[in-house]
Amino acid sequence: QVQLVESGGGLVQPGGSLRLACAASGRTFSAKTMGWFRQAPGNEREFVAAVSWNFGGTNYVDSVKGRFTITRDNAKNTVYLQMNSLKLEDTAVYYCVASMTGGYWSRSAGFYDYWGQGTQVTVSS
Repeated sequence: QVQLVESGGGLVQPGGSLRLACAASGRTFSAKTMGWFRQAPGNEREFVAAVSWNFGGTNYVDSVKGRFTITRDNAKNTVYLQMNSLKLEDTAVYYCVASMTGGYWSRSAGFYDYWGQGTQVTVSS
């Protein structure tokens, strides 16, 4: 089992920044890919970004490229999502995810074996 606990959500004005953190525990040495999804009210869960746990490669949805950066700290078993130039449409619950599968990228929710409880990000003036 892998446990994921997110933190860092909150209220921010358009153009502002937030950094989300996801602390992983349990069988983290088996996780190959970690990432973030988000879900806005009335919408389906959407892939945001992912990082290869061992190699550090990254993958982003087009709408956040150049604004969001995903990183990982293997020593702390923590994944971060730095979100800059936030827009109203970034408002959502953000979920940390982990997959035991590596070797290729997937933006499908079913690819990810473990999910955190979510943290709310609200962008509002």
